[in-house]
Amino acid sequence: MYYLPLLTLLALVLIFTPNEAAEMVEENNRVKGIIGAIVDKTSRVGKEQRVAMEMAVHDFNKYSSNQTRLMVDLQLRNSWRQPVHAALAALDLINSQQVQAILGPQTWEETLLVADIASRNQTPILSFADAIPKWATERFPFLLQSSPNQYAQMKAIAAVVQSWEWHQVTVIHEDIDSSATGIIPHLFEALREVGAEISQVLALPPFISSTLTQELEKLKTSQCRVFIVHLSLPLAEQFFEQAKNMSMMEKDYIWIVTDSFTSLAHSITASSISSSMEGIVGVKGYISGKEQKFQDFYRRFRKRFGSEYPEEDNHEPGALAVQAYDAVASVALAISENKQRNQTLLQRISLSDFDGLTGKAQFNNKNVTPAVYQIINLTGRSYRELGFWTDGLGFSKTIDNSATYNSSMKYLGQVLWPGAPWYEPKGWAIPTDTKPLRIGVPVRSMFKQYVNAEFDELENVTSFHGFSIDLFKETVSKLPFYLPYEFFPYNGSYNDLVKRIHLKEFDAVVGDVAIVVSRLEFAEFTHPYSEAGLVMIVPLEKSANKALLFMKPFTKAMWIIIAIVTIYNGFVVWLIEQNHWHELQGSPLHQTGAFLWLSFSSLFSLHGGTLHSNLSRMTMLVWLFVALVITQTYTANLASMLTVQGFKPATVDIESLQSSNALVGYSNASFVASYLADVLRFNRKNLEGYTSLEDYDKDLKSGKISAIFLEVTVSKIFLAKYCKSFATTGPTYKVGGFGFAFPKGSPLLPSVTEALLKVSESGKLRELETSMIASETCMDVDVDVDDDISSLSPSSFWVLFAISGGTSTIALIVYLSHCNWKLSECLLVNKKFKMLILTLMKQWGIQKQRFYGRLLSHGESPRSSTNTPTEALAGSSIVNIEAAMP
Repeated sequence: MYYLPLLTLLALVLIFTPNEAAEMVEENNRVKGIIGAIVDKTSRVGKEQRVAMEMAVHDFNKYSSNQTRLMVDLQLRNSWRQPVHAALAALDLINSQQVQAILGPQTWEETLLVADIASRNQTPILSFADAIPKWATERFPFLLQSSPNQYAQMKAIAAVVQSWEWHQVTVIHEDIDSSATGIIPHLFEALREVGAEISQVLALPPFISSTLTQELEKLKTSQCRVFIVHLSLPLAEQFFEQAKNMSMMEKDYIWIVTDSFTSLAHSITASSISSSMEGIVGVKGYISGKEQKFQDFYRRFRKRFGSEYPEEDNHEPGALAVQAYDAVASVALAISENKQRNQTLLQRISLSDFDGLTGKAQFNNKNVTPAVYQIINLTGRSYRELGFWTDGLGFSKTIDNSATYNSSMKYLGQVLWPGAPWYEPKGWAIPTDTKPLRIGVPVRSMFKQYVNAEFDELENVTSFHGFSIDLFKETVSKLPFYLPYEFFPYNGSYNDLVKRIHLKEFDAVVGDVAIVVSRLEFAEFTHPYSEAGLVMIVPLEKSANKALLFMKPFTKAMWIIIAIVTIYNGFVVWLIEQNHWHELQGSPLHQTGAFLWLSFSSLFSLHGGTLHSNLSRMTMLVWLFVALVITQTYTANLASMLTVQGFKPATVDIESLQSSNALVGYSNASFVASYLADVLRFNRKNLEGYTSLEDYDKDLKSGKISAIFLEVTVSKIFLAKYCKSFATTGPTYKVGGFGFAFPKGSPLLPSVTEALLKVSESGKLRELETSMIASETCMDVDVDVDDDISSLSPSSFWVLFAISGGTSTIALIVYLSHCNWKLSECLLVNKKFKMLILTLMKQWGIQKQRFYGRLLSHGESPRSSTNTPTEALAGSSIVNIEAAMP
């Protein structure tokens, strides 16, 4: 009786054992691969990853080919976010479970130990860590990164910073190795490429410590207001709550968060956003939800996640869940393909190229190909999707083929920043401790009109004056905020003064500091406030011959045209008036003299009482007006030339200075010496440094130096003081003008430059400069300097000549047409005109005979005839003309 139950149990075992054994054998025949996974099951990330990976295994086993009968098994282990637990889990998966690959863990600290163990056992590991150092994949050959490289994300953040023209940022990160070795170097490099820099770095412990309030208080009193936060979600929530309590989520504060926060932005409660996180801008890995495959995954994930974790408020999958799903799929496919090809599993995983949940999933240099990033803005009870950022393309509102890209985030539209409506934050503020700027001022300036530091021994204070000081004060008054500052004298070279900015001894430099390339290594400059250029100044020497100075007011061409127009107008008047004016009649020689007298006397008199024809009066009136203008211009120009005695530069170019090895001067404290030697190729032995204007003047006049080189702006002061002894000559060599110097990346620089432009455009800059130069009194009272008054050419009077000549020609045409009705009178005129020409030719022949007579008297051989051929020709011509006359 007692054995009946035992027999019954044995019978049942015999009945069912064969079938179950057969199922076990069949199942064992299908198991081809085992995948291990290490996650933190207590975190939201770990929960999403666990559900996603189990779904991936289920989907793969469900849709795998019946011919391969492949089945993948997933072995999950909990790391509790502890590196030691993760290492122990890896040993168990490799040694006990014989896994072929390991997925996870989430942090670099855990990955470091697991990668070492996996590489020793030649087991591929796909890490979910957001930051892996570049050297890690070389140190651990079986390590792959299944999350996108963080350098692309840091470039997206740098693009945001550049869009709003911020130049300094403060980085707040979790004090773990992954941030120090992965995020910070990438961010530093990305910011450097856009002209920005990290001003402060705040490392927080993985938990909220009692020192957080003190650290935030330091940030609050600092100048920078742009904060980049790289914290895990639980730590970030507590951090922003504390920042809110300290009034740091208000206007002028800018908070930018990384993917470690935004990847779980969907899980943040609405109350947390509205109470302490509103206005935050984040960079988030983009998940395309258009594919049907993702929509099916999204629906099933929400259902399963909600059933397994009902305590969670939000059941949507994040980017990390999608990455975990695709990681399982890539390993499973690699295992299945590895059975058919002669390749290692690591090679097959590295060559993965398949359609994941949101697009192509593939590796590039052991990293997942960087994805597109989404720019979000936390507002209200959730977040707004502002747009996208794609590496190499920029910002866009869409991500399809018709997308338009722009380098600035402003293209995406308005952003709601903390504590204020839509506005553009400047990214910095005056420190609350109101520590004044330390401004260095050069005291070795040769031109005290620009900057002058005077020490009062009685008061024990130094006062600062000059054009640069006044201009800086005007500029500060144009700033939209209060800027405290103090001037400090510096007795050294200008290059050393600028270097003091880089060494943090000064916050800025104000003075006659030129903007040159060598100084840009240590500081940045505002827009130049003075004229750029370098000029050569040389002594003046007297011009040689002044005997023909009376001819200089007009050019030769001008004198010739005046003579031609005068004779032509005189001829027209003589032709019209010779029948009515008895003084114009008589012998041909007499008429010739009268004709010339009439022509040139018309320059000074109208002869209105003796002219009988209206045509001649019209001609004479117009010509007298033209003559009046010409004579007055001549008088004014000649008077100007006689007022000063002509001088000319002693040297006109640098080639003559270099060829003669002449000494040239420069200011000891300026950059000019390097420019003369390195650019203009002067021998350094021929360069003489000076510290005062008086020494310039003395050595130039004595001939010790042949020239000096000064910046254009200060040369005006020198020439105003020594206005008649020196002059500029040669070209202007383009070099930077004067500017105010600030530290590289200083947030003050854009505002100061804008204020400086306002001062310039308002006319105040010109007023200050004019006042400075006008205050100089010329010291060369007994020296005359040629103002280089130029001679006047016909181009200045051609209209007047055209009017006069045209009027005379019209009068001549009218007179000749009138002669058709008075033929006898015209014949008389014609006869007299021919007699005038004949007389002139006879006089010319006589002069020729006298000329050849003088030649013969000086010993030339006599000719065969008494007249030379030229004389005979002239004589025969005169006879022929006389015979031809009526």
